[in-house]
Amino acid sequence: MSAQERLAKINSMFYPKSVAVVGASARPGSVGNDLVKNLVKDYTGEIYPVNPKGGQIEGKKAYTSLTEIPGDVDLVVVSVPAKGVPGVVDQCREKKVQGIVIITAGFKETGHEGLEREKELTRQVQEAGIPLIGPNCLGIMNAEKGVGMNASFASKICAPGSLAFISQSGALCTSVLDYAEARKIGFSKFVSFGNKADVKEVDLLEYLADDPQTSAIALYLEDISDGKRFTEIASKIFWEKKKPILCLKSGRSAEGSKAVSSHTGSLAGNDKVYDALLTQSGVQRVDSIEELFDRASIYTTQPLPKGNRLAIITNAGGPGIMATDAAINAGLKLAALTDETKAALKETMPEAASLRNPVDVLGDARHDRYEAAVKTVMADPNVDMGIVILTPQSMTDSDEIGKIIPAAVKQCGKPVVCAFMGVADVADGVHNLLDGGVPNYSFPENAINALAAAYRLMNYGNLTDRQFDALPGCDKAKADKIIADYLGADSEKYLTQADCRALFECYGLPLLKSGVASSEDEAAKIVEGIGAKVVMKVMSADVKHKFDAGGVILNVEGPDGARAAYKQIFANVEKNVPGAKIDGILIEQMAEKGVEVILGCNRDAKFGPLMMFGLGGTFVELFKDVAFRLAPMWGVSADNMIREIKSFKVLDGFRGAPKCDQAAVKETLLRLSAMVCNHPEIAECDINPLIVHAEGKGCSVADSRVMLKKKA
Repeated sequence: MSAQERLAKINSMFYPKSVAVVGASARPGSVGNDLVKNLVKDYTGEIYPVNPKGGQIEGKKAYTSLTEIPGDVDLVVVSVPAKGVPGVVDQCREKKVQGIVIITAGFKETGHEGLEREKELTRQVQEAGIPLIGPNCLGIMNAEKGVGMNASFASKICAPGSLAFISQSGALCTSVLDYAEARKIGFSKFVSFGNKADVKEVDLLEYLADDPQTSAIALYLEDISDGKRFTEIASKIFWEKKKPILCLKSGRSAEGSKAVSSHTGSLAGNDKVYDALLTQSGVQRVDSIEELFDRASIYTTQPLPKGNRLAIITNAGGPGIMATDAAINAGLKLAALTDETKAALKETMPEAASLRNPVDVLGDARHDRYEAAVKTVMADPNVDMGIVILTPQSMTDSDEIGKIIPAAVKQCGKPVVCAFMGVADVADGVHNLLDGGVPNYSFPENAINALAAAYRLMNYGNLTDRQFDALPGCDKAKADKIIADYLGADSEKYLTQADCRALFECYGLPLLKSGVASSEDEAAKIVEGIGAKVVMKVMSADVKHKFDAGGVILNVEGPDGARAAYKQIFANVEKNVPGAKIDGILIEQMAEKGVEVILGCNRDAKFGPLMMFGLGGTFVELFKDVAFRLAPMWGVSADNMIREIKSFKVLDGFRGAPKCDQAAVKETLLRLSAMVCNHPEIAECDINPLIVHAEGKGCSVADSRVMLKKKA
């Protein structure tokens, strides 16, 4: 079955002309009964309950088997015990159905026996060429007018809308439906896909990329099946199709990861890998359902902002200050209103009103004053986005204000959100806002954070340099031979800094003059040849922290200094790491002063090489000021890694210090990324520190190590 044929069949699952429910039941409260009852409510196609006893279920004739049904069947929803599922799939194949949704649990989430059962199910449906959603899922919905399909056992169908929701957890879906109803958020497609034995999140994303009903996508995931394919499809959706993607990825903590494993049988990966994967795919990661829908509310109702200049309109000073603080913390700016805007406001506002930003329309403001303020302020060319805050006073007609705001902002082409603060007193006004397509938030901070997320999304969507940079001077063939020679018959090999040198030279990494000494006289000769101050370091796989062991001596000068340092290193290591095998002493030219950073990589079993960049030296493990990306990397990924660390200011000329050579760091990151991608034997690699010199003067590898492992 081709990819296009598979997508066509998935489409038929959301737009079926007929649905059969195998395991349908006349017993109220059973899953089999709820499935039929939900379909009967709104679905416009043919419904075929299937039960061995036949009879009538929810007013529909029940058939004893799928093959007894006289007409074609597009979608089959299965709710029979796990052991009976293979027989149902055989009938689906005979009936030539387009797709199957298996509600039934009892597969890989239950342990080894269930895992084997699920593997056989996957083989069976793929051999039959029938897409399968599930097992162990809630089901699917398409509330679009003319379809009205609730093929799930949720108590209600979602409202129609433009947000697609895909969830690995069925139980979460029911809560989401209730939450979304309260916020009047509708869905284009609503999918619980459970164990994803066949149809996975990447398949659904590929389908939604071209779904005309979907303008934004929200995901709840416990793992990602195929990192490379996910990145390709999600990047296309975000950068080419211009559809925002939000993801709530559970399992951030070690404890959460264990819970994920027991819940659906998924093996959650390292959370840093997922952070990197989602970032590179253009996906915004959120930490809660509330945050997910805070952002989705904007993405499905408002245009994205063209800048970060915010206007605040409020009827109370305190909430205006709260919004201002939140805006600055979130990276937004208060818009400077033009003199023309202030003059126009003066004509419609009371004398005591504040005409600066935040614009305070005062506590006695009614709908007419709000309308004038919103129209005037949002028309200001210095304003990119707006928030309207309302606290209910005795004279506040919040219901009328909720009616006028959507109309007032309709023509401005800028995102506007509201924070009607309260519950019962503002309920009618909030209802009117949501009906008019303007998101409302309980508190100004939530609204501001959602606007800031929209601004970041706009910026990220406009990224350039999304390509793999050409890196001249790389010699893959030579590096292959070096790696093969080092490994020999061994399954793994640790490379000291001196060993790394030949490999690094193949990729043009910035190395200093160096040599390796195995005697005092040899050390003296090397130092004399370098002709400058040097650092001398122990070469030993047994000494992981050279400085702590006294295995590093700085600023060694001249032959006599070299002999003395050689002796001292041996004495220090013998004392601090007894029995350590010393392979020699690396002697290296002292690098010019600069900022120490760390570059590194380790290889994730599922997603491949994970690159790291951060503040280096001896404090990296203490501060953990690092950023991650998956390799290979775009040029912009390397740029963003450098700017993402908290200590970036140190590289950017903090307190009058010269700016560091960020371009050289970027190139080194990209060359290291290319090296680890080209050579899967590189299991781990650290350059710590890489010393970054002043702008235009490059950078220098001061210490490094590599762990090689033979490919499995």
